[in-house]
Amino acid sequence: MPTQNDVKLGRRLQKSRKDAGLTQEQLADKTNLSVPYIGYLETGLRKPSLKTLKKLANVLGVKVSDLIPY
Repeated sequence: MPTQNDVKLGRRLQKSRKDAGLTQEQLADKTNLSVPYIGYLETGLRKPSLKTLKKLANVLGVKVSDLIPY
């Protein structure tokens, strides 16, 4: 079961992705991650590693700290 912070991170990731004008498929392609994994992150069902957060932030043009709700 996702924690409240996992869900918040997912919402921030989804908002950043949409603000960047990317679909889940496009983000997955640019980060070399799977589409289901992006979906799991956005719903808080998976916790990304710091390496993955850096990769996502880089592609989305945001800081890692913009994605982390802590």
